[in-house]
Amino acid sequence: MTRAKLAGPDRFERAGVDKFDARREELADAALATLGELGYARTSLREIAQKTAYSHGLLHYYFRDKVELITFCVRRYKAACVHRYDAVVAGASTADGLVEGFADALVATMVADFALHRLWYDLRAQSTFDEQLRLTVGELDAQLESMVGRVVRRYAQLRGGRSVVTSLTAYATLDGLFENCLVRHIAGDAGAVDELRAGAHWLLPAWVPRPSSG
Repeated sequence: MTRAKLAGPDRFERAGVDKFDARREELADAALATLGELGYARTSLREIAQKTAYSHGLLHYYFRDKVELITFCVRRYKAACVHRYDAVVAGASTADGLVEGFADALVATMVADFALHRLWYDLRAQSTFDEQLRLTVGELDAQLESMVGRVVRRYAQLRGGRSVVTSLTAYATLDGLFENCLVRHIAGDAGAVDELRAGAHWLLPAWVPRPSSG
């Protein structure tokens, strides 16, 4: 009986925390479209409230300011991106298959989620001026670098070779290609998709040369 009584408040407290977190996720998902459309500098909690079904007061209750909301949104989305690529790595049984799956995933997210990626690059640029954003951007960059490193290591295993680049170099190179193609895609360049796909097909083999038969 005593044990059950002690467990009760903990259970209710956890339920309250879960409900609060779920509400924050719901609000963040509703705000993402506005954030992706307007970017960091032009977005306020009031602006988001005007473009969603939620009041300014409700948003302010769950997020103290737009920095907290935006960083929450970007963290949530980037975590989903990392899991997407991890699934590609886990499902690949050949080196060529990994390259194909990785290139497909890059192209798919650039086309479908271009506004959210645009927000991420906006946030990263703003972090050089805004100290509040710096920690979040640094943590997300580290997660994305680690994800690219896992792709390269798995490709090396499947190809039977060794990577000639660090995870940082691989991430910086791929990220530069992705951002360039993203900007061109947003501007209406029909060739940006093919450039991104071709770049992914070229980079992985370049980073992991085929082992010498001799």
